[in-house]
Amino acid sequence: MSATQHLQSLVADDWHAATRHPFTDALADGTLSRKKMAGYLQQDYQFIEGFVRLLASAVAHAPTLADAVPGAQFLGLICGPENTYFLRSLQALEVPPTAPAEPETIAFQKLMDQARRSGRYEVMLSVLVVAEWIYLDWAIPFEDRAEALPFWLGEWITLHSGEGFAQVVAYLRDQLDRVWETLDDDARTQVTSTFTEAVRLERARDKAVADHLENRTVNALLVCRKDAHGHKAHVGNG
Repeated sequence: MSATQHLQSLVADDWHAATRHPFTDALADGTLSRKKMAGYLQQDYQFIEGFVRLLASAVAHAPTLADAVPGAQFLGLICGPENTYFLRSLQALEVPPTAPAEPETIAFQKLMDQARRSGRYEVMLSVLVVAEWIYLDWAIPFEDRAEALPFWLGEWITLHSGEGFAQVVAYLRDQLDRVWETLDDDARTQVTSTFTEAVRLERARDKAVADHLENRTVNALLVCRKDAHGHKAHVGNG
């Protein structure tokens, strides 16, 4: 078992939950509403900036040019075709590229920033592997449905499936598998902790999107608001 397979096995339940849920099913069968897809893309577009910075830092910390080149090529793909996909899709869905960040989005942004600031190649890789491998795992089963879908749904699947993206994930995993062999126990513990947290946050992020981007509710909180007569009206879930 490779290091990345071992790490994935430690978080099997969260991994399954992050890759198989109603949101991905609805996206793939074309029943996902425009509003919910727009909200998802607005949140995910905020993820791009931190991801680009993290990937660029990983490329800079790669041990050799040969190790860096595939990462640099992937960076170009994100800044080119993937960025264009987001802008085209958000325009077609008639929403601006920016929106208030959800707590789950902010939490993952913080994790990416911490990994980048660590200056540790293996820590950066542990987040990158999770982010891209999870996308690949949920997109592959739906690859044959992409062509029949509106482009903002279909191209999301094709961007995260197919041989090209599978090679990106294989590259990232191979980098982490190889560097794992050079790590001492403390460094392996840090990688395991970061990998586990990244998967947990991916699950939380996807669940949040599925739960409340279209019809947000206020959870476990009563907001007191004075009505026009000075009485307090309690606004709860609903």
